[in-house]
Amino acid sequence: MRPEKLHLFLLLSLVPAFVWSRYGAKGGLDWWIQVSPIIVVLPVLLVTYLRFRLTPMAYILIWIYAIVLLIGAHYNYADPFFNWLKEALHLKRNNFDRLCHFLQGFIPAIVVRELLLRRTRLLPGKKLFFIVVSICMAASALFEVLEWWGAVITGRSSSSFLGTQGDIWDTQKDMLICFIGSIVSLLLLARMHNRQLARLGVDKVKK
Repeated sequence: MRPEKLHLFLLLSLVPAFVWSRYGAKGGLDWWIQVSPIIVVLPVLLVTYLRFRLTPMAYILIWIYAIVLLIGAHYNYADPFFNWLKEALHLKRNNFDRLCHFLQGFIPAIVVRELLLRRTRLLPGKKLFFIVVSICMAASALFEVLEWWGAVITGRSSSSFLGTQGDIWDTQKDMLICFIGSIVSLLLLARMHNRQLARLGVDKVKK
């Protein structure tokens, strides 16, 4: 499939996903807050598409994260559809929000890596690795602050809006999961990412 067709498919497939997510969503203002990352990022990607096109990997990863966020916003994180898995595996909590926080590190790691490699003098290596992981952790910390503000604005409890499920260390665990996700992403996908960057003419990944 040509990249343009892939990009168009990813974009158009988000339309029914948005409609489904909004229809019958358990939260009103909650839903808007939880999908706000998509609402902010999507127009930026559209505006910059012709001038600064990302790799297919980056677009696919962003699409995956958008779908997961739309699912979480539809069901709300305190009561998502993963409850059946919790009961089947006799877990103490549903782990849908843990998946989201893992992806919060796994997916931005590649996008940040691409931006740094294409817009700065940084080269692939330990320094780039450290900076990418640090940026992902900073973004995770900011997200936790925004979640807290969202709970205050909506007047919802931390259990219902933040999905803490009674765990007082939920915020710290979420950030740890994000940290792990960013590292796993770089270890697993960096070489493939380099090959796609090389096709875009990024010479320094060929060295």
